[in-house]
Amino acid sequence: MSYLRTFAPWIVYAMVPAAYWQWAALGALLLSLFEVTRQLRAGRTLDALIIDLGSLIFFAALTVLAFADPATALHPYSPALSSGVLALIAGVSLALRKPFTLGIAKQTAPQALWDHPVFVRTAYVLTAVWAASFTIGGVGLTALAHAGSTPRTIAQVLAFAVPAVFTIRYVAYIQSKAPAAARP
Repeated sequence: MSYLRTFAPWIVYAMVPAAYWQWAALGALLLSLFEVTRQLRAGRTLDALIIDLGSLIFFAALTVLAFADPATALHPYSPALSSGVLALIAGVSLALRKPFTLGIAKQTAPQALWDHPVFVRTAYVLTAVWAASFTIGGVGLTALAHAGSTPRTIAQVLAFAVPAVFTIRYVAYIQSKAPAAARP
């Protein structure tokens, strides 16, 4: 469920028709702000908020652009920019040795597992898969920038659905291989 909350602003933005992109950006910004505020008040650490903070910054910038220049030539490329920014956030989190999935996983896993090599390696694998999916999605969405809304929507959904399904299955696989005492 924490992944759904983390990506909720992006999902909201993707689901609102392109004709209302200013309002979609504003809605995603407000949702990002709400979620970051809620999580900080709940005592979440910054490593658990990597995507959330990146979302807040991206949607703040996009909202300003959308209202300042609604007819900007960047508008058809905003879905590609969204995937590109997510790929960048995920990639930077890997480069800084703070894979964004690790902070999210720590919210539900017992603290005894946080430093376990398999737990950490799993976070790296998952973050790499998300980064790759966002990168491929960004490239695909760039190519589809002037196509109809259906192909763009399919590309956006796939950029989230593929790594989400992989995450669920890979975590289940890793947990099935772990000794009973090491399972969360």
